[in-house]
Amino acid sequence: MRIGGLHPEPLTPEECRDLRVLGEFIALFCRGRHRGADRRPFALTDVDPARIFGRRLPSLCAGCEALLSHGIVKRLRCPVTPKPMCKDCACQCYAPDYQARVRQVMRHSGPRMILRGRLHYLFHLRRQRRR
Repeated sequence: MRIGGLHPEPLTPEECRDLRVLGEFIALFCRGRHRGADRRPFALTDVDPARIFGRRLPSLCAGCEALLSHGIVKRLRCPVTPKPMCKDCACQCYAPDYQARVRQVMRHSGPRMILRGRLHYLFHLRRQRRR
């Protein structure tokens, strides 16, 4: 998907982390809510998706792919420095329908990501004890 020459300089580590987290949230939502939909690996032409997501590109349906593309555009064009959480920002970049969709994604994926993160942390502690 082409997003219009939006970011001429390299992505910062903070931007990559923010976009990776957004991609993980949307991918988890898509797997849970759009089970029967046709999915394909997420692709961009203006920004190297491997730089953001590594080797594991999220597989998304068309609607979730559009939402992630919109989120990437809005994150990379954000005029506020340092970047606050979007819900706390005075400058609302997202269109109201996209805001509602992102809220729905966060409500669905947030608790699942916390559980997933805690499990990863427990495995990390277990590995540390073995050493």
